[in-house]
Amino acid sequence: MLREDGQRPALDAIWQLLDTVPDPEVPVISVVELGIVRQLNWQQDRLVVTLTPTYSGCPATQAIADAIHMALWQAGLEQIELQEQLSPPWTTDWISPAGRDKLRAYGIAPPAGSASKRTLLGEEPEVHCPHCGSVHTSVISEFGSTACKALYRCDDCREPFDYFKCI
Repeated sequence: MLREDGQRPALDAIWQLLDTVPDPEVPVISVVELGIVRQLNWQQDRLVVTLTPTYSGCPATQAIADAIHMALWQAGLEQIELQEQLSPPWTTDWISPAGRDKLRAYGIAPPAGSASKRTLLGEEPEVHCPHCGSVHTSVISEFGSTACKALYRCDDCREPFDYFKCI
């Protein structure tokens, strides 16, 4: 990635590189598609990458930071600073449309709608089955394979699936 003339690479090229770094818990989606990478800036010769974890207790936060650092280092960038930004907090609204499509194709129902107070008020989302598209789905457990997902079952095709909760 380092240019032959010794100049730093364009930020667009770095965004493209980071779009190849998979989320460790859902490897079909990149950390960029997930919305974890917030900003890239050059401060003189040092690349500053601003990250927002999906939630404060996410066990993958350090693994994500390590994977981002490694990808940049392997691309020839040596002066890298990773900064964590907690405000505003990450939201599932930041998952890109391509990321939502990849979740669905992988068998995980993407967040239904957007993060809102409706979730806090107990309104149930209309969760579409990622296998057959049916809206006839039932919650099996509020927690699925990770804390950010719930376990659902399709009442039509009978397949179980994870639902990525709106946060």
